[in-house]
Amino acid sequence: MQDRKEKRLAFLMVLPSIIAVGIFVYGFIGWTTRVSFSAWRGMNPDYTFVGFKNYINLFVNNLRFQIDIKNTLIFTVVFVLGCLILGLASALLLDQGLKGESFFRSLFIFPMAISYIVTGVVWRWLMNPAAGSRMSGLNLLFDKLGLDFLINSWTSTPTWGIAFLAIPAIWQLSGYTMAMYLAGLRAIPDELREAARVDGASEFNIFRYIILPLLRPVTLSAMVILGHMSLKTFDLVIATVGKQLVLDMPSVHMWQITFDGLQYGSGAAISILLLIFTAVLIIPYLFFSLRKEVK
Repeated sequence: MQDRKEKRLAFLMVLPSIIAVGIFVYGFIGWTTRVSFSAWRGMNPDYTFVGFKNYINLFVNNLRFQIDIKNTLIFTVVFVLGCLILGLASALLLDQGLKGESFFRSLFIFPMAISYIVTGVVWRWLMNPAAGSRMSGLNLLFDKLGLDFLINSWTSTPTWGIAFLAIPAIWQLSGYTMAMYLAGLRAIPDELREAARVDGASEFNIFRYIILPLLRPVTLSAMVILGHMSLKTFDLVIATVGKQLVLDMPSVHMWQITFDGLQYGSGAAISILLLIFTAVLIIPYLFFSLRKEVK
């Protein structure tokens, strides 16, 4: 009887949260899905059912959305790989028992505490493509150091501008990836490395055949977290480059056609597609984690 009362009390304690999540998360997802299948344009709601018309128009007739998909793929690849490489390299350096490790660990993680808006404003100045007397940021630094070959147009570059846009995101989240890798490295028993050294294995082979395989769960977790963050990037884009078609992303596109263009049906369709893309990344990872816990 006592256990039943405790369970009932515990359920009542979390019931407000369950109701809030049900209404403000899943309820709004359901409502947005309904709007994505409607012909709603303008201020007056129009729930006329049009099927998958809004989704088909995005992929077939909307050139801007096709640019969004290409930009998202480039941004995600550069962002995820950059964070993984820098995060792993930083973790390996900190794992060597350097003096002042806590200081450098905090220094690497600190950018994560800064909002994307602040990061975007700072990096907008750092990656200023202006030349001559208006030169500033990194280009001015390269000019003063005599490294003129590194001066470029940054985000104004037609082909790789979106890749340069990933640099601020890498700067902000590579420290977070470092913390994940450092925790994984500290979980590897020193006995494994010592045994490999006794058997004559080089440090490179220890890293390749022992450390990297044992860090695969960390790498998978980091890829999922970073991947879904890149899909939802909005504030960094707005703060760094503003509303540019060449550097457009699905989240910016969704905001503009929904609140500026009043095309609520198409905007809701983009938001649902973003939700699906995010779920494609997260759900397999959740299944993998749950199966591993069960085993």
